[in-house]
Amino acid sequence: MSDARANARLYDPSLGMPGFDDDFAALNDAAVRDLAWLLLSADLLRAQPPQLPHALFAQLFSDAEEKRAALNWLAALDRDPAPLHAALARASATRLGRYAEALLGWFFAHGPSARLVAQNVAVRGEGRTLGECDFLLETRAGERLHWELAVKCYLHAGGAALADFVGPNLRDRFDWKLAHLRDRQLRLSERAEFAALGYAGPWRAQMLVKGRLFYRATGAPLPPLPEAPELAAAHARGWWVTQSEWPAFARAQRAEGWSALPRLAWLAPCRITANVDAADMGAIPVDATNSPEMTMPPDSDPAEKARSWTARSAVAAPADPETLLAALVAQSNRKEPSMVAAFALDASNGYVEQSRGFIVPDNWPEGAASFART
Repeated sequence: MSDARANARLYDPSLGMPGFDDDFAALNDAAVRDLAWLLLSADLLRAQPPQLPHALFAQLFSDAEEKRAALNWLAALDRDPAPLHAALARASATRLGRYAEALLGWFFAHGPSARLVAQNVAVRGEGRTLGECDFLLETRAGERLHWELAVKCYLHAGGAALADFVGPNLRDRFDWKLAHLRDRQLRLSERAEFAALGYAGPWRAQMLVKGRLFYRATGAPLPPLPEAPELAAAHARGWWVTQSEWPAFARAQRAEGWSALPRLAWLAPCRITANVDAADMGAIPVDATNSPEMTMPPDSDPAEKARSWTARSAVAAPADPETLLAALVAQSNRKEPSMVAAFALDASNGYVEQSRGFIVPDNWPEGAASFART
């Protein structure tokens, strides 16, 4: 096997998710695919008692029957996704976390699983907002659950600890996020201020941590990857390269084309339909980088909200790697990494994602290593 093909296998977007492609491939709508990815993809973390007991981890399906009902429900939603699109437009989500919460909230409100009791419940005390409970749910068996959702993309800076997985903009680390979830967010439903809101318990607090971890690419098949013990073995993976490494890496992948991914396309593996305007070849979405995210006023016109959500989640038609990099470098904020994806032609003359990763500035690895040691 050639080096390029070995790396392509390693970076497959569904790596480590047995049966994921079979359940997922038939879905066409981007929002439905994103929801399915949240439901079906592997978690990033696994139990590590006593610090991370099994009881802390959310299980989206109580049994095989509930999962099969969800798959059938997703297939029906894919045939008529308009109600989900309308809900996402009303939510005006421009941050990846809020977008993921809107998707899961729709599933809990309308799907064949746990019943949604409340969402984004603000807990206030001491003259300030102490935090929000992402989801309050009731299972079919009557158990009450407080779930906290995190969707994260971290890049591996070397080493085998959670601290070695850092955010692209070097403002976040996996160990910090886990500590915040475990020691603050999950404890919100234990507080007297939460009890005063009137949601009758008791509530079992659990976390659902989804996303991808990105590892530095090389020109040869990679050795076994160092992994923190808290990481789930089947977690979704991607790659990262520096701008200087990008041309050789891109040529080795033998992709049909490359596109930058806006934030709202950071969840499921992407598809691009055959009717994408050729004039959009190489176009870079306004939020394909880690620049500050925009929000819309709450009183915006619903149609404008819908157009904004569609535009900010759209992936431009693939371009060659040189055109893509030139467009990224031309942007004023090219001091931060950008997520891009490799695409291959599919049977309908559209494109299907092969792999995804980050192009980082040449000085980023040194800064990332220092940040991981902070």
